[in-house]
Amino acid sequence: MASVLFVVSAADVWTQKDGSVHPTGYWAEELAVPHQLFSDAGWDITVATPNAVAPTLDKMSLGEGAGDPKDLEKISAYLDSIKSELDAPKSLADVNEADYDLVFYPGGHGPMEDLAVDAVSGALLKQRLAAGTPLALLCHAPAAILAAKNEDGTNAFAGKQVTAFSNTEEESTGLAENAKWLLESELVNAGVKYDKAAEDWSSHVVVDGNLYTGQNPQSSEELAKRILADLDK
Repeated sequence: MASVLFVVSAADVWTQKDGSVHPTGYWAEELAVPHQLFSDAGWDITVATPNAVAPTLDKMSLGEGAGDPKDLEKISAYLDSIKSELDAPKSLADVNEADYDLVFYPGGHGPMEDLAVDAVSGALLKQRLAAGTPLALLCHAPAAILAAKNEDGTNAFAGKQVTAFSNTEEESTGLAENAKWLLESELVNAGVKYDKAAEDWSSHVVVDGNLYTGQNPQSSEELAKRILADLDK
């Protein structure tokens, strides 16, 4: 049986440039859709967060405009069905990435607050990348890459092909103006080779060796299915 470690943000706010905080957490579709696809495939799933804090659902991810209402109802029902699992995550510091066939980071703005500066997560990502074993980050979750530093201060992912939530998509949410930094720009500054879809909000997946990334919530299903297809070979 294949196994997957879901590394989920423990943040419930995103600190803004003016010092205010924006309520956030994980994005419903980005956790629920891959989780269900992996579960349906018979995979064993473990959820971990920084300090074993139960992750917070970003309420906006189930609100008006977040997707088709019927799809959102199904996503909400699935999250309810795994509530006990989400409410009792393991501590990220207590898991060994080598024990899992896949490490998967769902997004939401939460990773911009905590995983982007989390040394434990950064070390895990470095180890995973170096080991050449499957690693996936979705939407805002590639912010965690920023914490994966080499001893000389360079980023361990420099030169890797990735996608992530784009600056123009962030601008369309209305949150870019007050953001301390934008994900696409910071990834480029870190030396990664950033790629995005021709049109915002369309599904886009990039694969570079063992590294899988998805651009936005719309990429959740395609990303998970690509991983399933590759790992089942």
